[in-house]
Amino acid sequence: MNFNLLNIGFGNVIMGDKVVAIIAPESAPIKRLVQDARDGGTLIDATFGRKTRSVLVMDNGWVVLSALQPETISHRIIPVGDDFDDTEAPGEEEKE
Repeated sequence: MNFNLLNIGFGNVIMGDKVVAIIAPESAPIKRLVQDARDGGTLIDATFGRKTRSVLVMDNGWVVLSALQPETISHRIIPVGDDFDDTEAPGEEEKE
């Protein structure tokens, strides 16, 4: 069984295949989303008291806060599965 764990900073990991969106927290709609999740008990704050720099929306409706930039987190997503083979460069085919 393969797990796609995504490091969101400070030793915290989440299931990467459950992430729907990784977004910046500056806009008013995202601030409302975070506040609604806090009020509804579906917020996980993984910032360790630091400034929230990204908001991760999960497929089950939970919202996760991280102190890492969305771009940093997105670069940490690694495809996992039987179809992934890192020995070949993209676009290259096996030669016999």
